[in-house]
Amino acid sequence: MNLPLFIARRIYHDEDDRHQVSRPAIRIATIGVAIGLAVMILTVSVVLGFKHSIRDKVVGFGSHIQVMSLLSVNSVDSYPICIDDSTMKALDSIPGVRNVQRYTLAQGILKTDEDFLGVVFKGIGPEYDLDYLKQHIVEGKIPVFSDSTASSKLLVSRLMADKLKLKAGDRIYAYFISNDDVRIRRYTVEGIYQTNMTRFDEIICYTDLYTACKLNGWFEGQCSGAELLVSNFEQLDETYAHVIDKVHHRTDRYHSTFSSQTIYDAYPQIFNWLELLDINVWIILGLMICLAGITMVSGLLIIILERTSMIGVLKALGSRNSTIRHTFLWFSAFIIGRGLLLGDILGIGLAMLQQYTGLIKLDPQTYYVSEAPMEINFAIILTLNIATLIISISVLIIPSFFISHIHPAKSMRYE
Repeated sequence: MNLPLFIARRIYHDEDDRHQVSRPAIRIATIGVAIGLAVMILTVSVVLGFKHSIRDKVVGFGSHIQVMSLLSVNSVDSYPICIDDSTMKALDSIPGVRNVQRYTLAQGILKTDEDFLGVVFKGIGPEYDLDYLKQHIVEGKIPVFSDSTASSKLLVSRLMADKLKLKAGDRIYAYFISNDDVRIRRYTVEGIYQTNMTRFDEIICYTDLYTACKLNGWFEGQCSGAELLVSNFEQLDETYAHVIDKVHHRTDRYHSTFSSQTIYDAYPQIFNWLELLDINVWIILGLMICLAGITMVSGLLIIILERTSMIGVLKALGSRNSTIRHTFLWFSAFIIGRGLLLGDILGIGLAMLQQYTGLIKLDPQTYYVSEAPMEINFAIILTLNIATLIISISVLIIPSFFISHIHPAKSMRYE
């Protein structure tokens, strides 16, 4: 039989009313561990939810990997590259690639009778994955995009619609200026989307691929590039390595050189900003573990002082210091275990409440999301529980040596 575990269990379940000092200390220690763990769970859930929400929004506009002309890399201008059927099949056969979709960028001006706005027309074809746009349609519908005919249908953002006072079904003129030539097109606003990503919403509207290519005056098969969606984001680097082997430094029929970049390369500022959030997470985790450790140390010392006479009796009966120390460490483990259970219930409960109700609202112009995002990762929560338990027990080892200074004869005065 494990004697320290047996004694610790008896002490923990002792409800004797004479112990008026240790019970509040035990409750405070339990609450401290519970609050610390709950805060850690909420912090990790918010940061994970926020990072993945922003990442998904950026990917929705730019995909995971972009294949383009070498001249377009690190350039604000869009240079054509030929993405024909054979190239599409070659890209689609790359391991890890889920979808290949062509796109063309054209700069223009949307004008109403009262105002105008400079925008980027993104031409997309029938193979384009519209799942992301469908999630953010707030008015009207998504047009049927074509790569062979002009539809004169337009999908604009809520920011554009508000600035130009547009609604679904309205007609608007678009002006395209190139080489001292001005071309005018009349579009119908088929739908309005809203993602709250200001840097994209304020400039990108969608039209069909055929129209965008014609406006740029490009030859058959040419476009700005191809966007590749991967099956597993965690294997993005591995998939990108296959893309590099397949397309880099190869030329098309018009002698343009292929190149590529990942979403990290295309928008480094956004992802660097998201990585800074990890620093805040580690700071909060450290503070909460310190909170749990301090409350446990103070609680253990109070319990040892209260149980001084019991310690003296155990020593008089022949118990070694290590046996008594293990007894109080087991006792502390029971307190920490209850605190972890309460912390899990509180933290996961609040996270799920926010996840399903969206009670906490945010300013989308500042945070890019309209409510605090939550992502519950049970693997990370389990890791937090184990780490909190191990660290809390570890910081109690040194205070437990206070037991070795208690002598059986002197402990009698605590009766």
